[in-house]
Amino acid sequence: MREKKTLRISNPTSPRLLTIPKAAEYLGLTKWAMRERIWAGQIPYIQFRGGRKIYVDVNDLDSFIQKNKRIFD
Repeated sequence: MREKKTLRISNPTSPRLLTIPKAAEYLGLTKWAMRERIWAGQIPYIQFRGGRKIYVDVNDLDSFIQKNKRIFD
């Protein structure tokens, strides 16, 4: 008798908030380059009350990308 295999369903949606390492990976930067942009006020961050961990909104990363696009002439 054959056993039935269970199917795994993955969540098709991506998280909206990313940690600094994941946000850096999203932009193709190092963690320290990401932190420098946060400290410089170029990218907003989220820090929950009483927490130490910093998160970055994917929408802010997309906005940062749009603001920094350049076209070579």
